[in-house]
Amino acid sequence: MNELLQRINDFFAFIQPIADAVWSFPMQVGWYAQIPLLGQMSFAVLLLLGMGLYFSLRTGFIQTLSFSRAIRIMLRRRTSATGISAFASFMLGLAMRAGPGNIVGVTGAITVGGPGALFWMWVAAFFGMATAFMEAVLAQLFKEKKGTEFVGGLPFYGRRILGNKRIVGIFLSVAFIVYALFNVPIQTFNVFTAIGMVADTASGVESDRQSLLYYVIALVLVSYCAYLILGGIRRVSAWTNLIVPFMALLFCAISLLIILVNFPLIPFFLKEVVFGAFSPEALFGGGMGVALAEGVRRGLMSNEAGQGTITMAAAVADNNHPCEQGLVQSLGVFFDTIVICTMTGFIVVIAHLWTGATDAIEWSAMSASRIGTYVSSVQALVPQSLSACITIIVSVCYALFAFTTLLGMISFAEISANFISRKPGFILSIRLLGSLFFVPFGALTVLAGLELGNLWAISDLTNIVMVYLNIPILMLGSPLVFKALAHYRRSNGGKFISADIGLETEHWTKAEQSHLPG
Repeated sequence: MNELLQRINDFFAFIQPIADAVWSFPMQVGWYAQIPLLGQMSFAVLLLLGMGLYFSLRTGFIQTLSFSRAIRIMLRRRTSATGISAFASFMLGLAMRAGPGNIVGVTGAITVGGPGALFWMWVAAFFGMATAFMEAVLAQLFKEKKGTEFVGGLPFYGRRILGNKRIVGIFLSVAFIVYALFNVPIQTFNVFTAIGMVADTASGVESDRQSLLYYVIALVLVSYCAYLILGGIRRVSAWTNLIVPFMALLFCAISLLIILVNFPLIPFFLKEVVFGAFSPEALFGGGMGVALAEGVRRGLMSNEAGQGTITMAAAVADNNHPCEQGLVQSLGVFFDTIVICTMTGFIVVIAHLWTGATDAIEWSAMSASRIGTYVSSVQALVPQSLSACITIIVSVCYALFAFTTLLGMISFAEISANFISRKPGFILSIRLLGSLFFVPFGALTVLAGLELGNLWAISDLTNIVMVYLNIPILMLGSPLVFKALAHYRRSNGGKFISADIGLETEHWTKAEQSHLPG
């Protein structure tokens, strides 16, 4: 088995250089790299940040409206049996957003770009909220009925915006399914890493990957995933409604406790973040440009604004107006980055572990352990007597982050697959492929003791591919969103008929909306 897995990894050896080249383009070009500040940012980072700024300006900074409207929308009770609630959609989206990247990504950004990266992460999140609004509204506008449920997302609005050609939707659907399913083994690996850390901390003995513990984890994880995934979107959303608030509250509670214990260091934290963001000299040898580039990249990749990957969750919600889900998903970006990532960043910054490393090699070795670096930071800030307990809690949060992301990946792949075919057999095949092939595959890599770095590089490549596919479609579809937003503001969220803005859709028709007041 080890030999087979290693051969698979070797086969994908060509992926990592391609992923690195696409992510860093055009930073490889000599003259571009020499440009101060700009030369340290890739086209992907500039594209995402630029679109967020443009959409913010064109919508009159719609993200500010999210704070007053989104929670009210989520708390509203729906009597319709169609779709899932706005709250359930928010939780399903947050299941994907609030993933291991909230810990690993933030830790990595600060490691490479210094505390200033966190400031630029906030900036990216603020503008990313507008991008999330745009793609969620498009997902709502072009959602379609499947029995008593909705389906939609990038393949559906991509088809309509790009000439209403079915081949376009099929291509986008396949691209997303590849992106989602190839991310599943990574999240499976993260679940094992976290649960293994819980067991090792509790027992005081490091468990071997061939031990009974790891086989039990594999059996339980595969079985539980299959149970949830084979039950469909409604079963998954019912569980994410429970798991996501629990893990978010648990993580925020333990982070707030650590912050309160280290309350006198808050001024130091703010000083380091602001100074690091604007200082012409790098704390880690790369300058302000590195801090900016790392903050923007990690921030946008953490909250996924602009990738089109949360549009499936936005589409399945039952709303009175398409802009409502845009506001809800916009708030998801805020909670993911400004709240959760900031708490992670506070702990990493004030722990100041890089000053404890004797040289760059030692710090590089410390930071290579994904969850390990963050846990080391936590342990440095709490009393020794509480270290084990808090390590277990943080590891449980990390495991839940990875698990809910895993569920979201497979569920969104299923929603996307509905564009290709809605036949029960085809949808079942996507569920089986995700839960009984890709999840076990991730488990096998753990049991075999392999990292499979080349295979994981597919995730990096598909992430950036989704950005390049989605952003141009958002730009082309933006006039429709601006019209829908103007209607929302004019009617104060009243009944929406797509024909009123010159658009024919499947759901937003006079007949479909006849049950609504006004």
